[in-house]
Amino acid sequence: MEPTHRPAARVVCLDAADRVLLLRRRDPHDGSWLWEPPGGGIEPGETPLVAARRELVEETGLDPAAVLDRWVPVDRDVWWNAKRHIGTEHFFLARFQGERPALVRTGLLPDEQVGLDTHAWVARPDLAVLPDRVEPPQLLTVLGALVPDGPWCDRGRPA
Repeated sequence: MEPTHRPAARVVCLDAADRVLLLRRRDPHDGSWLWEPPGGGIEPGETPLVAARRELVEETGLDPAAVLDRWVPVDRDVWWNAKRHIGTEHFFLARFQGERPALVRTGLLPDEQVGLDTHAWVARPDLAVLPDRVEPPQLLTVLGALVPDGPWCDRGRPA
C-alpha cells in the first residue's frame, strides 16, 4: 500500500504545571489506542498556524489565542485506519495559565466523536507509563525543542 501524506498541524498544550495535553484515540480499523496532541489536517488556503488554532478549538474548546507562532517540524510515520501516513507536520506550542484546563468537545466531527475516547494532562514522569503508544514517539524531543528551558528538556535527565 502506498503511503499518504496530508499536511497537518498539531498543538503541544502545556498547563501552568507544565503538563502536556494528550488525546486518546481509537483506530477505527484495528481498535488500537494511541495518545497524541490535538491537531489534524491543514485545509486548502489555511496556513499551518490557522489550522493548528482551528483544530485546537474543534477538538478541545481551548482558547486558540494561546497557540504561539512558534513551531518545530516533526517527521511522522504512523499507521492509522489501515493507511500509512508519512511526512513532516508542524507542531506548535500553546501555554495555558491554569492547571488542567477543562476541555469542551462540541466541535468534533462525527468520526472524531467515535474515535476520541478521553484526554489527560500528563506530567513528564507519567509519559513513559501511559498504557498505549504515544505519537509521535519522539514527543519528549519535540517538547524539549519547543520549551528548551522547561522540565521536558532531556539534558542530564532520564526519560
